Amino acid sequence: MSDARPLVLRGGTVYDGLGSPGVRADVLIADGRVRQIGSAVDPCAVDADAAHAGPVDVPAGARILDCAGLAVAPGFVDPHAHSDLVPFMAEPQPFKLLQGVTTEINGNCGISFAPTSTAAAEQLASSLHEIVRGVEVRPRTMAEFLDAAQTAGPTNHVAYLVGHGTLRLTTNGPAEHLDPPALDKMLRLAAESMGDGALGFSTGLIYPPGCYADTAELCRVARAVAPLGGLYATHMRDEGRRVLDAVDEAVTVARAGGLRLQISHCKLAGRENHGRAGELLARIEAARLAGIDVLGDQYPYTASATALSALLPNVALAGDRAEVTSNLGDPEKRAEWHTQALQGEPGDGLWTEAAPEHVLVVSHADASVVGRTLAELAGERDPFDVVCELVAADPAAGMVIEGMAESDVREIMASPLVAIGSDNGVPGPGPVHPRSVGTYPRLLGRYVRELGVLDLADAIRKATSLVAGHFGLVGRGTLLPGSHADVVVFDPETIGHDGTATDPYMPVTGIQTVVLGGVSVVVGGAFTGERRGLVLRKDGGRDVGTR
Repeated sequence: MSDARPLVLRGGTVYDGLGSPGVRADVLIADGRVRQIGSAVDPCAVDADAAHAGPVDVPAGARILDCAGLAVAPGFVDPHAHSDLVPFMAEPQPFKLLQGVTTEINGNCGISFAPTSTAAAEQLASSLHEIVRGVEVRPRTMAEFLDAAQTAGPTNHVAYLVGHGTLRLTTNGPAEHLDPPALDKMLRLAAESMGDGALGFSTGLIYPPGCYADTAELCRVARAVAPLGGLYATHMRDEGRRVLDAVDEAVTVARAGGLRLQISHCKLAGRENHGRAGELLARIEAARLAGIDVLGDQYPYTASATALSALLPNVALAGDRAEVTSNLGDPEKRAEWHTQALQGEPGDGLWTEAAPEHVLVVSHADASVVGRTLAELAGERDPFDVVCELVAADPAAGMVIEGMAESDVREIMASPLVAIGSDNGVPGPGPVHPRSVGTYPRLLGRYVRELGVLDLADAIRKATSLVAGHFGLVGRGTLLPGSHADVVVFDPETIGHDGTATDPYMPVTGIQTVVLGGVSVVVGGAFTGERRGLVLRKDGGRDVGTR
């Protein structure tokens, strides 16, 4: 059982999450909140700022945790997660807590699991195996989904966006054309979902059916949710050749609803776009100067991961599963689609960004193809034909693609406007992208300690307050008196994760303790087994508070 006694984190280097330098101090936690931060026990070893606050008042019976030599920081807040159904899994899933994440935002890339019709729920279940992981997907309103998630028991705190792709599936099915009655229903459901507690809405503009929406449709959704405020998060229509146009579209949508804007997983994909990070950042900065409250997020890897079907043009994926399977087996259509794929139009497949030797199949119904590259599987055959066959056999197949330049990753990371997000899948049988297991330790180990791209205080800011403030998570992402007591304690000298796409489950190093709502849920780097998370909801038009 959990120990709810007051807790003193003694003698660590405390980071407030706002970018301030760390100070040696004690932290008193009681009743789920940070109550006091004051001078450490040894006055000769205390930083002046902490000493000025005076010693903490240690209550009788309080637990004392020695944090000497360790960093004490707010729990990390992941703005881009796909852990939507993790609360419903039979066993608690600590893969985020074990890397220091105490809160995550789900419902990204246009994919949420509410509001759903029966048909939409079935389609989501059949096409998103790496997110669903065997959990039953039911038709639910957003309110019903959030209530059920809380009852099931999150392992860490979770909040949700409503996905535009899901709204479209629920009201219009997988069809490209959106009829006016379906549009009206979609707008109504979007507004209702915000009223039920969603923090905003998201789009995935390279995936059917989101890719079928034009800018005007997205602006209509933004206006529908505008009365309740919130945020627009987007997997943009293009992250390669036309990335600047994609940023402009995202800004147009956010402006239409007066919404904050989150540009998901900022990157430059495809070899021909390497070296353009400065252009992307300049466009984001220009949008802020024009009055749009825009930030981005980024994972600290040069490889991305998504459905294998994302390599194909949208026309190849139109219709139900039987139609798609039949069409993918037609040689004439394949040849036509291959020509279309080579054009690399925005939101119409990633083929031009993917070299076959850099595409690794990480999930498929045929286990013999998992862990092999597209080049290996194709041999002397046309790799495009092989992709068509693999997708026909398993539309939910997943891949990891190596496609970014390390220099761009570092330049984007250095921007004060870009937070850190994992874009995780859910660990399960077979390989996954290592970001699901080690994003934040990798950030702090490789990019802070080893490469010096960021200093520790700023890296923590990017993983905490920068996200919490943008998503309206009041009292989270900071380590200050009155903050929610979500805290991570780690060793800056050993923190890291060396997982790869073929061996992602290597253990995280350096995470010592994670406190969730004042209760220690990771002790000595090991999960205690308790599900202590909360579902965090937007309260009407107000940001998330204590709920």
